[in-house]
Amino acid sequence: MKWGLFGGTFDPIHMGHLRCAVEVREIFDLDRIIFIPAAQQPLKTDKKVTPFHHREQMVKLAVEANPPFSVSDIENLRGGKSYSIDTVKHFLTASPEGLELYFIMGQDAFQDIHRWKEWEQLLLLCNFIVVTRPGYEVRKFSDILPEYAAAQFHFDTDAGAFTGPTGGAIYFKRLTFLEISSTDIRNRTKNGQSILYLVPDSVRHYISENALYKDL
Repeated sequence: MKWGLFGGTFDPIHMGHLRCAVEVREIFDLDRIIFIPAAQQPLKTDKKVTPFHHREQMVKLAVEANPPFSVSDIENLRGGKSYSIDTVKHFLTASPEGLELYFIMGQDAFQDIHRWKEWEQLLLLCNFIVVTRPGYEVRKFSDILPEYAAAQFHFDTDAGAFTGPTGGAIYFKRLTFLEISSTDIRNRTKNGQSILYLVPDSVRHYISENALYKDL
């Protein structure tokens, strides 16, 4: 079994997130992708975030027609700040024996990973899929991680990934680039502009029915 964990604020979830998940699942032959809305982002404490129940419901609406996609509210149930290492440990403990986990994240987030809680241990717990932007290429791992941490990984040409001492791999993958952002969607909604084709119709209707993003 191979599962992908796709965390984020998802405020709101949009077509870029969904297309990323579809392509990652195909490339890595994942059995499931679990979307995990964050309850409290530790590094975004200064930003106003839509209440969790709205963000969770939008994710559920966005993925309900795709059986390999599911949603977990583990970070809301756990309470407090949403630390990825706690989430990964939860799935490693509560999931079937022999499960392979792939943590999906964007390039910008990965380049900031040294600010995450217990990040050195996190990188050794599971595989990582880092979605990159056009024109981006990782030449030296030490350009991203401190030298002592980068030294634990080496590039495996056959796997096309940086592998670590526990056997986990960090893949950098360029996918179909959709220049869509949740910030732009919120601003368009506030300004009365259309968000048609930026989010699934079910999410667009939910935003309208609940008057989300009108008072940013």
